[in-house]
Amino acid sequence: MSKAACLVISGLLFAACSSEAPQPTAPFSVPVVENQSGQSANANGGNFGTPMSSAEEPTPANVGESNARGNATFQLNAEGTELSYKLIVANIENVFQAHIHTAVPGVNGPIVVWLYPSTAPVAGPLGQGRIEGVIAEGTITSANLVGPLAGQPLSALVNLLKNGTAYVNAHTNDGVAPTNTGPGDFPGGEIRGQIEHRGH
Repeated sequence: MSKAACLVISGLLFAACSSEAPQPTAPFSVPVVENQSGQSANANGGNFGTPMSSAEEPTPANVGESNARGNATFQLNAEGTELSYKLIVANIENVFQAHIHTAVPGVNGPIVVWLYPSTAPVAGPLGQGRIEGVIAEGTITSANLVGPLAGQPLSALVNLLKNGTAYVNAHTNDGVAPTNTGPGDFPGGEIRGQIEHRGH
């Protein structure tokens, strides 16, 4: 076979092989699994929380004697229908109730949700003594809203949390008159913290 014929055959084979070369693949995307509300299954509605101390309680004057501390955390579900919470305290005695109230810092406001002993609007016994750690956790829904939020959707509470006009406080009472005699006996609230939006 001549050299020219070999070149022609080689060229034809090369052309045939190159026409069958794989083409670049198109970009691909991974679908996001969505729940029935159309939101991502791994999304959440938001995280909120606050540290609590006696320094944030505006009254009475001697509440600052308390070394009690606390922390409240909240997580909204993706649908915006349930707010799970956890309430933690330390160095405190005689807690008989805790709530979310609505007001700006330094001002006392009405109760909008009960947190301790539970979301039911019933106080615990007085003079229980020292308590610490996680003292309450649960789920808040629109059915748990009281006071100025009673009968409203949960979004009304969430709006307060987002705009900084809600706080958590824990109330103490030793069960012996008079009140406000010192740590463990501040029925109006011994520790408090303004709730902050901490993102998703």
